[in-house]
Amino acid sequence: MSNFHIKSVTPDDAPALAEIYGYYVENTAVSFEYVPPAAEEFRRRISHTLEQYPYLAAVSGDRIIGYAYAREFVGRAACAHCVEVSVYIDRDFRRSGAGRALYQKMERRLGEMGILNVYASIAYADNEDEYLTHDSLQFHKRMGYEQVARFHQCGYKFGGWYDLVWVEKRIGTKQVPTKVCGDIQNYSK
Repeated sequence: MSNFHIKSVTPDDAPALAEIYGYYVENTAVSFEYVPPAAEEFRRRISHTLEQYPYLAAVSGDRIIGYAYAREFVGRAACAHCVEVSVYIDRDFRRSGAGRALYQKMERRLGEMGILNVYASIAYADNEDEYLTHDSLQFHKRMGYEQVARFHQCGYKFGGWYDLVWVEKRIGTKQVPTKVCGDIQNYSK
């Protein structure tokens, strides 16, 4: 296990995050994007996310070795108590514990925001290949997520079809919401 700490991401971290993510775009089917976003696009994405949700990084020394963020789920007010999360770890630091630490801190922060359910979408294929393993689904299951949906052959990359699996974890308690997360609108009346 590597020595690292978790910090909040700032837009200035965009180049490091873009580099980590770029590997997954160019070399794996983990991401369904074809072209890695440039640092400036990453900066825009970070700024947009931080308007409403946490964006965290694992740092070893002065190097970002992974990151996780939450984003809006579905995009409708009735679903404001749910989010989608993603995590990416530098390929040299996989299995370092950084992913687990990022998700644990992310889930604590989301719980404090009143989030009830956390979802993740995961590229999947019945048979692992050079572009996709079952590591992400196994990681999420170890973190307490349960598979709730599977969309067949919805992603085409590297000359092959990949499925998309959705997993869910309940991190909050069921209650009548008194505010929309991030929007502070009373909709319980």
